[in-house]
Amino acid sequence: MDRSDLHPRCMATAIGSLPHVDPVEACSLVLSTLPDLPPWPQLPRRSFLENMYVQYSEGFPGVVVDTAQEKIYVDRTRDLDPALERLYLAYLENASTSWSISSSYAQGLHQFLAGSVGNPVALKGQVTGPISWGLSVTDQNRRAILYDEILAEALAKHLRLKAAWVEGVLRSICPQTIIFVDEPYMSAFGSAFVSISREQVIGLLEEVFQGIKGLKGVHCCGNTDWSVLLSTSVNILNLDAYDYAESLSLYPSDVQAFLNRDGIIAWGIVPTEAAALAGETTESLVARLEQSVGFLVDKGLPLDQILERSLITPSCGLASVSVELAEQAMRLTSHVSAAMRKKYFEETPL
Repeated sequence: MDRSDLHPRCMATAIGSLPHVDPVEACSLVLSTLPDLPPWPQLPRRSFLENMYVQYSEGFPGVVVDTAQEKIYVDRTRDLDPALERLYLAYLENASTSWSISSSYAQGLHQFLAGSVGNPVALKGQVTGPISWGLSVTDQNRRAILYDEILAEALAKHLRLKAAWVEGVLRSICPQTIIFVDEPYMSAFGSAFVSISREQVIGLLEEVFQGIKGLKGVHCCGNTDWSVLLSTSVNILNLDAYDYAESLSLYPSDVQAFLNRDGIIAWGIVPTEAAALAGETTESLVARLEQSVGFLVDKGLPLDQILERSLITPSCGLASVSVELAEQAMRLTSHVSAAMRKKYFEETPL
């Protein structure tokens, strides 16, 4: 899907993770609530192998996954040269089919692929981004692999192949795809705890983006320097608009340039914390979304352009809440989308 082919007009999708342990139930929820742009469900409560850092680890040089202690690390004491050579050969040949994710690491994805997805506008997939993966996964000495020049470069190429594989299998059942690169650790960018430059962030993200043929998005569920993400080739910017919408309005010229190149803002307006969810309705979230959009309008950005290029999502993944609350959040996401489309476009979801 070319970036100009999707006219979202407040369609709805989700980040991906759910608290379910039954992949059939998870897929049913996704397809019933978000039929236009359904994401395949990640199920970290089903198995540690579906943790967002473990799920994309298969094939990475020196990786050790200890399911008993629920630990993942890279053993730098091993001879990594053969594994690195295999990775770089696959990268050079763009052999993403050899970089697959097995069913034990992603039962939600494999169930999604095996069933009927209806008639969606596009299918949405996701991979963990290189910044977050590289800061969360350490070597045997607990040093983040992002600070190991050789492993950091290898990681970006590894995740590029994973993203390309995910996109490829989704395209086998639907020609249009959206792939999000999830970067929760971008909220720590610029802090004293993360030593990485703007150029490094952009370079690592662009490496992964280059493996994605269709629309590519980035998700950050905290505050960050949005100008960094907006300066990449990303097509969709997904933020926690429930808590951090005003922060985006600090970068009006960057957002305007992004919209002018057919960029899409995915507003994570449905909260994913139990206490916040309990107090919200469709009406209250529509009002909160309109206030969020208003922060940009107050900076001179056109309302019509923003809404034309908007998606609706939960603020983050839903694996941390109960199944009941996750289902409520998914329904609210669908209902907010329907209300916005009816109000501003006189449309209802497909």
